[in-house]
Amino acid sequence: MRYFPLFIDTRSASVLVLGGGPKAAAKLRLLLKTEAQIEVIAEELSIDVTRLLDARRLVWTKRSAVLNDVSDRRLVYIATDDGADNVKLIAAARAAGALVNVVDEREASDFLTPAIVDRDPVVVAIGTEGTAPSLARTIKAQFEATLSPRLGTLARIAGRQRVRRSAEGLRRFFGGVGERALIESGEAEAARLLRAFVDEQTAPTASQTGRVALVGAGPGDPELLTLKARKRLDEADVVLYDRLVAPAVLDLARREATLIEVGKTPAGPAWKQEDINARMIEAARAGAFVVRLKSGDPLVFGRADEEIDALETAGIAYEIVPGISAAFAAAAAGGFSLTRRGRNRTISFLTAHDAEGFAEHDWRTLARPGEAFAIYMGVRGARFVQGRLLIHGASADTPVSVIENASRPNQKIVAGTLGQLPDLLKQHRIEGPAIIFVGLAPRAALAAIDDRATLALPIGA
Repeated sequence: MRYFPLFIDTRSASVLVLGGGPKAAAKLRLLLKTEAQIEVIAEELSIDVTRLLDARRLVWTKRSAVLNDVSDRRLVYIATDDGADNVKLIAAARAAGALVNVVDEREASDFLTPAIVDRDPVVVAIGTEGTAPSLARTIKAQFEATLSPRLGTLARIAGRQRVRRSAEGLRRFFGGVGERALIESGEAEAARLLRAFVDEQTAPTASQTGRVALVGAGPGDPELLTLKARKRLDEADVVLYDRLVAPAVLDLARREATLIEVGKTPAGPAWKQEDINARMIEAARAGAFVVRLKSGDPLVFGRADEEIDALETAGIAYEIVPGISAAFAAAAAGGFSLTRRGRNRTISFLTAHDAEGFAEHDWRTLARPGEAFAIYMGVRGARFVQGRLLIHGASADTPVSVIENASRPNQKIVAGTLGQLPDLLKQHRIEGPAIIFVGLAPRAALAAIDDRATLALPIGA
């Protein structure tokens, strides 16, 4: 580590910026987040710097810099290309005890300005020792997306109460419980909750914390999780997850969480829905934050209504965190739009199974030319679906697409026609989870479908 990170007290400090162009503007935007008194010395200002002059702590002296300008400064930024004059100013500033940053010249600088994530008073500084500014920006974007905009408020609440010692309760307060209290009831309630954590050195009572989140796990790629879904996994005490939830998504749950598979296997062992409901309610009543993690979106063929009814009957607070449904990820993998003018103006989502077995639908409407629909849980019912559609007048040449394990490393894309559907699944060993699209073809397979051929496409095709 060549550069040691420090946080400098800027209260009442004097900071000098030499230059009024784009380089100076970039530094001024950061400096104006501090409490420093800032002076810009430059003969001319860019539009960006001019717009910053409204700040009370920023003044502009219109002239060229002289050696005396660097006296009594805490920091000096040099954002000009004045060559020999800059060398003299750097030497004078150092002799006067200031730290000098020459913008975009690492070797001439005493310090580097990091990329900053600002959740005042929480500040994250990111540096790459000047080697890869683009990497610092990438890391900054990741932190910006991860850290709640309310984190600074929570930190100030903790600071007012002079909370110093570490405890599991504090981790949970900053991990999500405090933010929820802040959103729902304001700062006073968040402060009261923090004091309860500190005084008891444990979690609050069940009535304070017991709740459930119905969370969409997306189709499998952990990068397709929403930010809120990732936060809820990091907060969870108990995670009840479906069989189809990808292991990479489960890895994002906090290590202390209890993970319980409550999946349903077609024609195999399965949890009863009432047992899942009972487990959610039992854990929440014990004071746990429960994440009910469902593959895709919890509101698409996920029996969410039954779980919501059970939670409301039991008086358990809940929230719903939507996810990317498998059909959207599958369409993205196939490279086709779910709707298109001149082809189909509607898209239907169907399940091939219901409580009584194979699901019946309005097959006559679905069989009409120009209809398009996505079938969930359709692998075992493919021949049934094919038969119903052909009987009601669908053309055997209707294009079909099958996307198995959409968005996952073992994703498979198969294209053909409705007349070939069961044989396609057998030939390409499609076992699921898979989405079957009727009336839609992968972009790369259109020519093959015109020739009534079949095409297995690699991931990313």
